[in-house]
Amino acid sequence: MKIALLGYGKEGQAVEKYFKDKAEIDIFENFDPVEIRNKDYSSYDMIFRSPSVPPLGLENETSVTKYFFDHCPCTIIGVTATKGKGTTCSFIKALLDASGADVYLVGNIGNPAIDVLDSLAKNSVVVYEMSSFQLWDLTKSPHIAVVGTIEPDHLNVHKDYDDYVGAKTNICRYQTEDDYLVYYDKNPESVKIAKNSPAKKISYPFDLPEDIKKAVKIPGEHNLNNAMAAIAAVASYKNISLDEYLKEYKDEIKKGLAEFKGLPHRLEFLRDLEGVKYYDDNFSTNLSSTRVAIESFPGDGIVLILGGRDKTDNEDLPEIHDYLKEAKNICRIILMGESGHELAKRYEDDPRYMVVESLEEAVNTANQEAFWLRNVSYVDNDIIVLMSPAAASFDMFKNVYDRGDQFKNLVESLK
Repeated sequence: MKIALLGYGKEGQAVEKYFKDKAEIDIFENFDPVEIRNKDYSSYDMIFRSPSVPPLGLENETSVTKYFFDHCPCTIIGVTATKGKGTTCSFIKALLDASGADVYLVGNIGNPAIDVLDSLAKNSVVVYEMSSFQLWDLTKSPHIAVVGTIEPDHLNVHKDYDDYVGAKTNICRYQTEDDYLVYYDKNPESVKIAKNSPAKKISYPFDLPEDIKKAVKIPGEHNLNNAMAAIAAVASYKNISLDEYLKEYKDEIKKGLAEFKGLPHRLEFLRDLEGVKYYDDNFSTNLSSTRVAIESFPGDGIVLILGGRDKTDNEDLPEIHDYLKEAKNICRIILMGESGHELAKRYEDDPRYMVVESLEEAVNTANQEAFWLRNVSYVDNDIIVLMSPAAASFDMFKNVYDRGDQFKNLVESLK
């Protein structure tokens, strides 16, 4: 067997490892999109497309996601959203762990699904975080699908917003009446996507008992919603009603929710330094996710670090500026990177804007401003230093993990 591997990121490397002793593999990376589309693949039995490579429409084309769905022997719970899907998946895994299930967390969260394929049994359960790129040309849907908030994203890769939403819709497009769909009914796109599925449906948010709410240890109403989505998904997995699950498994639910302390770089609490609290929200790469982070601290005073490579070619900068202008809990805005400099250049009218040239300077400036605010009692409640960039990382960093890790290291070194 001969395989063409298009892209050599984490999933591509996992494919090479999985087929190492089973096939001859040719690896293509750093290629021109036109060149890779026009290449002759007639000698290959399979063409594995990495997530960021748009579908080519070839007969033998596949991906880690498609191959996994074709060969997985157990139940798959698939989760998609613009933001929050990783947290929702982690809540689901925590709840299933609390029930004693043989559960595997894979996908966009950083664990290639093909790595666990040979470890799965019929009674295992897979929780699959699914980006639009992994869903792009999927022709099977998971038994349980979860659709969170859908908003514009990755439009620098997708043809347009319809293409992005169309990819997301594949998570439930091929479901049957025997399947389940959990969806967020406060988001128009999520509701629209849900209409494409004949599956049994559970919408959220819904009322939760106070003791279950208190078991959620990470801040923000959005994380409470993520927990609700997870609860509905696990009730579906158990094939019982939501009410029955909440009543009969309350202690198990509280244990599972309490075990999950959050994911790295997603509104992650780092430290409390003499009354100033530091949060890493580097996974917020657009305005909608940064807005959610800011609104998680409604009564506090925020020193915000923002900026990077804008994913809309700066078209959303007016919206970002307007939102920041109206956000009353933001005391200082430390601007860095390409979009930060562009914001400062376009909008000099906001006295809270402060421009820096490096992440180290951003952290030091934010630290100084936070302590000044604390010492003059400018804010009645907590002072928060929040890095939530509303932009991608590629202007100054290898990736979002690199940016987040550097931020954490700088915060940990503060004295």
